Amino acid sequence: MKRTIKTLAAAGVVAVIMGAGVVHFGVFNVGADEPHSDPVYALLSTARDRSIAVRSRDIKVPDLSDEALIRAGAGNYNSMCIGCHLAPSVAGTELSKSLYPAPPNLSKLGVDGNPAAAFWIIKHGIKSTGMPAWGKSMADPYIWGMVAFLQQLPALDAEQYKALTASSDGHQHGGGETKMHNHEGQHDGQKEAAAGHHDAGGAEEVAESDDHHDDKNSAHLHDEDAAPSQDESTEHAHTEGADAPADQPKTHTHADGKEHTHAK
Repeated sequence: MKRTIKTLAAAGVVAVIMGAGVVHFGVFNVGADEPHSDPVYALLSTARDRSIAVRSRDIKVPDLSDEALIRAGAGNYNSMCIGCHLAPSVAGTELSKSLYPAPPNLSKLGVDGNPAAAFWIIKHGIKSTGMPAWGKSMADPYIWGMVAFLQQLPALDAEQYKALTASSDGHQHGGGETKMHNHEGQHDGQKEAAAGHHDAGGAEEVAESDDHHDDKNSAHLHDEDAAPSQDESTEHAHTEGADAPADQPKTHTHADGKEHTHAK
């Protein structure tokens, strides 16, 4: 018995050391472009599913057939979710194709027969998957609206989806809303930012050109002020000549008392 305990203890120590080595030397690749191995994926998926099941089993599901509730959910889903979870008119986005684990296509899956679990996921999110905890900005009634809409979503075609979202109030969940979360909104924001940057750059170039032009004009005016015209030079020369005193004869007295004058 003691030998068995020692063996298990030694195996545990070795496992801990090996695990620490894997972490320290970066053996595990956390890049989203390399999938988990099958055993790791199965372990994580099972842990996720069991965690959600345990925490959502006591949630009471309200009536999800109310049309106003469904419309409200449609507007919020269209604004906040289609970039990852798609829609009947959206086959795939850069975001949905690049995330790992890949977000489920809710236009086909809906609530997967479990509205309580869908509510819990929307409200609390899922760690290390890219799924946000929308409960930080949305009250429960608005989350139930999204669940109600998701329950109807797989039965909608592109035109029905468009009509339903158009009849909604859009991105509205009682406060805390920010700019569009959907894929199209992200690209619109990038285009606006690029256009703004281009306009700013153009304005800077124009301003720089104007400054350069002003500098040249200023230098030209300065040169004109500094260099007098030919007439001014001539007049200045005449003036100097007129102002200069004429040379006067010099007179001095010799030792014999006679004055002697020297002409220039």
